[in-house]
Amino acid sequence: MPTPPPPGAPTSPVPAETAPGTVRPGGRTARVREAVLRAAGDTLAAEGYAALDLAEIARRADVGKTTVYRRWGTPAALAADLLVEMAETSVPRADTGTLDGDLRANARLVVKTLTDPRQGPLFRSLIAASLCDAQAADALHRFYAVRIAEWAGCVTDAVARGEVPAGTDAGAVVAAVSAPLYYAMVNVGRPLDQGDADRAAQGAAAAARAGVWA
Repeated sequence: MPTPPPPGAPTSPVPAETAPGTVRPGGRTARVREAVLRAAGDTLAAEGYAALDLAEIARRADVGKTTVYRRWGTPAALAADLLVEMAETSVPRADTGTLDGDLRANARLVVKTLTDPRQGPLFRSLIAASLCDAQAADALHRFYAVRIAEWAGCVTDAVARGEVPAGTDAGAVVAAVSAPLYYAMVNVGRPLDQGDADRAAQGAAAAARAGVWA
């Protein structure tokens, strides 16, 4: 039986079970992860989620197949880790001093991402995967939760400046900026441009000022 720590000694919580591929590595392990995630992203962008075969990703990344299977285990876990990486390296929120300016910057970033030759197809593949794989869906939901939380400060700052009513749901406002853009891309299949971004931001800002999410 282990000896209990003396009174006042710091204790470490028991770590929660982590999903495959979510531990932040260093050194050679970090280089392996970088190579595998790059190969996974390239595959998703060019061929879709169905082509995300772990053995083939290992070959393209020049990494041992056993390493990839041991670390990620499933294509969904690999896609989840890719989304973690994308969330952590995404552009931070804007701070233009106005709600309109901040939401416009957010909308333009979304359009830039969705129309990028690599990122656009990659996101479409991940969205498609989320509709048929629970693990991929959970990873995508967590990705957007991180990004919405990052940009929510634009709205809380606007509340502090008196631009929108107190109690405005910051996450709902940020989500409302992206919603029409994703709808146009996924449901309508229409190419996006900067005009779409500006209109989406303007609509969300106007609704927020009107107290829709207060």
